[in-house]
Amino acid sequence: MLKRRLIPVVLLRNGVVVQSKGFRRYQALGNPSMIVERLSAWTSDELIYLDITRNGCYDLGRDDLGGVNRAELAEILRDVSRRCFMPLAFGGGIRTISDGAARLEAGADKIVLNTQPLSDPSFITEAAHEFGAQCIVVCIDARRRRPGFWEAMAGGHGATGHDVVAWAREAEDRGAGEILVQSVDFDGRGRGYDLPLIEAVAGAVGVPVIALGGAGKWAHFAEGLRAGADAVAAANLFNYTEHSVYRAKEYLSEQGFEVRAPALAEVGR
Repeated sequence: MLKRRLIPVVLLRNGVVVQSKGFRRYQALGNPSMIVERLSAWTSDELIYLDITRNGCYDLGRDDLGGVNRAELAEILRDVSRRCFMPLAFGGGIRTISDGAARLEAGADKIVLNTQPLSDPSFITEAAHEFGAQCIVVCIDARRRRPGFWEAMAGGHGATGHDVVAWAREAEDRGAGEILVQSVDFDGRGRGYDLPLIEAVAGAVGVPVIALGGAGKWAHFAEGLRAGADAVAAANLFNYTEHSVYRAKEYLSEQGFEVRAPALAEVGR
């Protein structure tokens, strides 16, 4: 049996890691390289970095204390990948095959596609052909419109009219290797995942489904896995709880889930 995965998600906005709530409120948390080193030390299964910058401006805001400021996304990604000792998926602003190639060349193992496929679904097929399906994660931002129906949102805000479940099925048919489904409604609330959403998507596709949006305690991870997710992901929770990946894995193991053994590692600098 494949082990269930526990995946921290890091949100990058204008070069700084942020906390998100409802895809609208953001709180700055720190340097993207420092945070990935901490998550590597906790031996996370994977790491997802999502760049939610909208104006193309990157500035870490630190030129003091011998630090190096970064004004280009590729530079930030290279810094992150040097400190990342786990598979790294990177999404945000990928509009062309060249964009995807640049992310992979800078150190990403997978690319996360969100907005572009909604306007050009063939982009999934093109990317899967170019890089392999194992490199393609399609992220679906889902907003509940009525019981049993969720709409796929472009970048978390733009209505598209796409039924999330149908879109997940089409993304798989077009070559997606994984589906990352995140609830816009539950984002940052810490009250648990949208379990009916996870059940609906997981029941519609055969590729791994990653659940994101709403986890606030270890029990929520277990609920997401029981709902059908192959992996559970969170952003805010991992930023505020000491040794959170280690402790979350301990909890899931105690609940009978097959997860990689929790461990703490020494990460070279």
